[in-house]
Amino acid sequence: MSLQGFYLLPHPPIVLPEIGEGKEKKIAKTGESFDEIGREIAKKAPSTIILVTPHGVMFQDAVALSYEDEIHGDLKNFGVPNVSMKFEINKELTSKIYELAYKEGISSVMATNSLLNKYNASVKLDHGAIVPLYFVNKFYENYKLVHITYAPLSDIELYKFGILIDKAARELNENAVFIASGDLSHKLKEDGPYEYSPYGEKFDTEFLDALQKGDVGRVFSIDEKTIDNAGECGRRSAAILLGALEKKKFKGELLSYEWTFGVGYGVMKFNVLSEDVSRLGELQSIRTEAYEKRKNQTDPYVRLARESLTTYLKSGKRINELPAYVTDEMKNTKRGVFVSLKKHGELRGCIGTILPITESTAEEIARNAIEAGVHDPRFYEVENDELMDITFSVDVLTEPEPASKEELNPKEYGVIVRYKGKTGLLLPDLDGVNTVEEQINIALDKAGIDHLEDYTIEKFKVIRHKEEV
Repeated sequence: MSLQGFYLLPHPPIVLPEIGEGKEKKIAKTGESFDEIGREIAKKAPSTIILVTPHGVMFQDAVALSYEDEIHGDLKNFGVPNVSMKFEINKELTSKIYELAYKEGISSVMATNSLLNKYNASVKLDHGAIVPLYFVNKFYENYKLVHITYAPLSDIELYKFGILIDKAARELNENAVFIASGDLSHKLKEDGPYEYSPYGEKFDTEFLDALQKGDVGRVFSIDEKTIDNAGECGRRSAAILLGALEKKKFKGELLSYEWTFGVGYGVMKFNVLSEDVSRLGELQSIRTEAYEKRKNQTDPYVRLARESLTTYLKSGKRINELPAYVTDEMKNTKRGVFVSLKKHGELRGCIGTILPITESTAEEIARNAIEAGVHDPRFYEVENDELMDITFSVDVLTEPEPASKEELNPKEYGVIVRYKGKTGLLLPDLDGVNTVEEQINIALDKAGIDHLEDYTIEKFKVIRHKEEV
């Protein structure tokens, strides 16, 4: 039996009256839509609900499938411990999904308490699961749960994982429905949870429109700049859901969309219309085209960074001579350089030099690109096949100069703190760093300098070169 229902649901705790205490009325349409979904699921009477969440214990390189006899949790972190739930985990279906993913080479892990205890965590329900299931439980409770936390894998891998979820349900003849939990942009208002960005509305509009039209290719073609600046947590959940809809023609029915509190809450159900052809070839083409665009950058700074790391990963050797596209300025100046790698919007490596240690800015870029990919102690070494999904940026530093806190601006200046041989640096204009205090505190923590010490401060600017994506 294939999956019997597909839903994209947000998870705002404030929609629960126990938490909202009246404020839930400001997003009444969201609550009404949740109720409609709850009633529909009750009519389908599934034996299992499969739910993908962004807020369980997340691994950077593997989808996590909760694997204990039971899973429970509450909303005490939101001040209401009396809102709690406990479910039996469908271990047979969970195990089958893991087995199929293993055979397909899609990285996943069975998240048990014995494993998670090593990370000071445990198998439990998160609010990404509790909020949608709160409304299901108003109308129906006789079901087991498959609880999945996505990982920042490639869109293709997440899509394929969704295919395997549907395959596992069919092989075991499970009567199940699928819930993809996720909010849309968190940057829709100045007084929202994150700093406002015009890309927030752009993302929500494009994303929801593509889903309503059943245009999977368009969902996966939203440009990375929009995604990176949207501040959303639902796209990857939706990618897995869309995989579960592979070879099905469908339309998304948007029951409501509200952004009263600066976060996009979209409630959508998906209506299957007929069988359809596979979309995997189209999605792979989208991925390849994006890679070719990154690989053929005109900016010589990021182009050199990519070529340097690519050459080293493929041959084990550094480039012998600087490529012809390297400019005279890059050859004839000496600057400190930071090279940053991001994979699916997540940092994958960053190494740099405050002051140059090579003979030119170009050589500094070539060196630090390799260092970022291979020797950043926070990450395992980048593998050659990851380069297709990695974006490069190069920050060229100006000469640092002494500064006071009053002279700093985290959007304009980077900061260096020093104390008794310890040095901490933070680049300027980073997401989530909005105040001088935040900037200095992060730099101090990186250096292991006590915040009360008599440290010195220096400031610098950067010329930032980024791959156009």
